[in-house]
Order: sequence, then structure tokens, then C-alpha cells
Amino acid sequence: MIIAANFKTNKTRSETGQYLEEVETCITENGITDDVLVFPSATALQRHGGAVVMGAQNVYPVENGAFTGEIGLDQINEFDIKTVLIGHSERRHIFGESQESIAEKFDFFKAQGFTIVYCIGEPLEIREEGSEALMSYLDDQLEGIDVHYEKLIIAYEPVWAIGTGLTPDESDIGLIHGALRQKIDKPLLYGGSVKVGNAQEILAIDNVDGALIGSGALKAEDFCQIIAYAKAIK
Repeated sequence: MIIAANFKTNKTRSETGQYLEEVETCITENGITDDVLVFPSATALQRHGGAVVMGAQNVYPVENGAFTGEIGLDQINEFDIKTVLIGHSERRHIFGESQESIAEKFDFFKAQGFTIVYCIGEPLEIREEGSEALMSYLDDQLEGIDVHYEKLIIAYEPVWAIGTGLTPDESDIGLIHGALRQKIDKPLLYGGSVKVGNAQEILAIDNVDGALIGSGALKAEDFCQIIAYAKAIK
């Protein structure tokens, strides 16, 4: 399985370093062999040589240049980072990233050989229209994306569930992941209010290959517990 933590705009550089130390200890002491990813904020990116794979939450698709406020390939290459999160709903809905710009970003980092965790998910109004509208919406978010890319990981995150404490029924998660599996033969993560209290059940659902976790992973001990659940299920 793949268990990933997205810190968003949380934790300082020193706090991230302490977190990584705790998680590395957890991995070593418990013989964890699952893939563990951590996406810290940009100012906390650092070179890390342990079992945890560090990724960037967002990178602009250039090596460098006049793009105020962005970080490019040169900046993350300094830390040997080869994993990036693309298409998160907060990038789409808060920062206005279009599908065209997201696909451009995807192609750039695909060409660089990055592992790409690519996020898709529907808002509540789409979900309420029914399964056909929901799957059509997800298909639109795959436009311009090479779903056969060998280093692709898909994260399905219903927008209405992110940070709200709400999650779809386990049967709904299973149905959506099953439908996605018919289209995409790549790891499928679930995200959206995953936490210690529900992770064990979510990770046991058919066609769920792991989780992308936000606030539920901000405490190292909670993230370690979810990693332990994944090991037990596997």
C-alpha cells in the first residue's frame, strides 16, 4: 500500500524534521515495507535519505525563471525530490488551476521522470446529480493526463469530504474505486477526512491501494497508526 501525508500549510521546517524522525523510527521498529510519502510545505522541503519519500505539494512547470512566488525544478532538484502532487482540489478551486494548466504541469514532470500523485474528486453538487454525472466529472479531470504513465498514482478525494470530517459510505468508495480501476491500472488512493478512527475500514475496501491524508496525519503518532493498519491489511 501507499500511505501519504499532505501537510498543506502546516508545520515549520524544524517540526517537519522532528516528524520525519518519529515516522522513520516507527517504520524501522515495525518492519514497515509499504510506501510512505510525506508532502511538507515548500519552506520545509529538505534532503531526506530515510524510508520516507519526500514530495512537493506544488511546483511550477519550469526549471527556473521569472515566476514570482513559485518554485521550479532547480529548487526541488537541490533536495533530490522526485515526487510531486498535482491536481489537488485546493489548487483547482482556491487557486484556479485549470485542467489545461494541470495537464501542462503533468506533462512537464512526466518528462522529468517524476512519480506523480494525481488528484481527482467531485464537489457536492456533482455528487448529488448521481453516479453518471460524478464519473463524467472525474473523466474530465483526466483530460490530457497519460493514465498509462508508469509512475502515476491516482488519489480520489471527494472535494466535499476534504477537511470536513465527512466521508462517503464505504460502499460508495468501493464503487467509485472499482469504476476507476476499469479505466486506470495504477495505484488508487482514497483521500478526504481519513483519520485514525476510519482508516482501517477505508484501507480494507476493494481497489483502495492506500490513502492520501491531510489533517489526520499531522500528528506523527496518528500517521504511524495508519501505516500500521495498512501493514496489517496487506
